[in-house]
Amino acid sequence: MFVKNVSLQHYRNYEQLQLEPFGDVNLIIGRNAQGKTNLMEALFVLALTKSHRTSKDKELIAFEQTHAHVAAEVDRKYGALKLELSLSQQGKKAKINGLEQRKLSDFIGSLNVVMFAPEDLEIVKGTPGVRRRFLDMEIGQVAPSYLFHLQQYQKVLVQRNNLLKQLWGKSGVETAMLDIWNSQLAEHGVKIVKKRKQFIKKLQKWAESIHQGITNGLEELSLHYLPSFADAVEEDEAVLFETFMIKLSQMKEQEIRRGMTLAGPHRDDLAFYINGKEVQTYGSQGQQRTTALSLKLAEIELIQEEIGEYPVLLLDDVLSELDPYRQTQLIETFQSKVQTFITATGIESLNTDKLKGASIFHVHDGQVGS
Repeated sequence: MFVKNVSLQHYRNYEQLQLEPFGDVNLIIGRNAQGKTNLMEALFVLALTKSHRTSKDKELIAFEQTHAHVAAEVDRKYGALKLELSLSQQGKKAKINGLEQRKLSDFIGSLNVVMFAPEDLEIVKGTPGVRRRFLDMEIGQVAPSYLFHLQQYQKVLVQRNNLLKQLWGKSGVETAMLDIWNSQLAEHGVKIVKKRKQFIKKLQKWAESIHQGITNGLEELSLHYLPSFADAVEEDEAVLFETFMIKLSQMKEQEIRRGMTLAGPHRDDLAFYINGKEVQTYGSQGQQRTTALSLKLAEIELIQEEIGEYPVLLLDDVLSELDPYRQTQLIETFQSKVQTFITATGIESLNTDKLKGASIFHVHDGQVGS
């Protein structure tokens, strides 16, 4: 997978930008607050139709503008694609080779990216919501059907929570509607849980091997899925459905009292262990950082395994955060096989011997020059 060019219009601090050609490794150099991360974010948004930095699309549109546009030409193993995404107050429109896509889930997966940014340390030490978002975004890239079930689940969850708030002190007859929402919640919920289990199992395989390499075999990393209603290894959908329905039945009175759904994929979590000790609680900052790095490198290999080609790697201001040894480990992982975009405030902060031949672009106040 190879991004040949990118164009932006009214995106963040970019009024108009047409940037090409790109090489295998591309260094985006500039001082802080000039637009380096905005450029990386635009590629991420083109891949996933949403930002990794904000849930508000209006923040992506330049000040006093009504819309933003991101486009790129991408070479895939089955041919070239022209991808376009338009953002406005009315919503998003996506096109592949000029044809508007009926659903955004039909567009996602046309460009696969792995983003590694300083805030990714929160995947390890942050809240469960950060880890669920990580799972949802990465699974959605390789399994568009997952996004459909996730969207449907979230719609049912809102309706069910609204009903629970209304049921306090009501009769059993009036709570019958809850059974209908339970069935729909479980129908989509088991699809989400099953896919998460499969994804984490594959991610574990790659992350364990990569982590051992980074730590010279001194540390063993393991990932543990913590679903809120089922055994972590169960994958049979019929069993998961029945287990979910029983859990909802058991928690019915408590949920009505609290006015919210207390079990389901929206309350799942993911735990990381090094040599048997939980990293979030007991790991050093270095171990937490290495765990996050191992996860991102594992993502690259997992996506290649799933779709048959490597994703594009986006390294936003992270190389300078790593010591020389980890910089080398990371660079050697992507060199010669993964197209990579790297932002930095200056070349002197990078292991430049390993980056010879890279294309260099300088960013200043929303303008980019080579």
